[in-house]
Amino acid sequence: MDGFIRTVRLVSTLCGFAAAGLITAAVVVVCQMVFVRFVLGWATIWQTDFTTYAMVAATFIGSPYVLLTRGHVNVDILPHYLGETAKFRLALFSAVMSLGFSLAMTWLAWHYWAESWNGNWVSDTVWRVRLWIPFIAMPVGFTILTLQYVVDLYCLATGRERPFASAAEQHGEMA
Repeated sequence: MDGFIRTVRLVSTLCGFAAAGLITAAVVVVCQMVFVRFVLGWATIWQTDFTTYAMVAATFIGSPYVLLTRGHVNVDILPHYLGETAKFRLALFSAVMSLGFSLAMTWLAWHYWAESWNGNWVSDTVWRVRLWIPFIAMPVGFTILTLQYVVDLYCLATGRERPFASAAEQHGEMA
């Protein structure tokens, strides 16, 4: 199981780098679009679509990394005042519910992607991109997010991680 945990955490970390790369690419393309439109006076065709798809892909692909690093918004006033047993039960309940949501979204995202693939969907813009290409980020991101939830739930249930601790606290970087 340790190998599975390490692998999922590595893949989640790589997803964070991929998301950062997508955001960087989107910024570069926006700069190129501004230069081409306002300095050269040329029309732009693909840049707006690419930027939109890259930012959305960064959101889905980056979600496992956000979970891994506990980077999401977390209101922890209730766990702060609970005892250890109640805190564990709340964390377990939250993890199971989150895993269930992620599993449902993974299945729906793969189904939606398959529809775009089988239906040969294209965007209704001038670029006419085949939509299965940008849509793949959604099922891939949710699949890896689901695996990260499985790892988190396993580590919580086996006592490898404390409930409601930050990523730094989990790895002994903070007291």
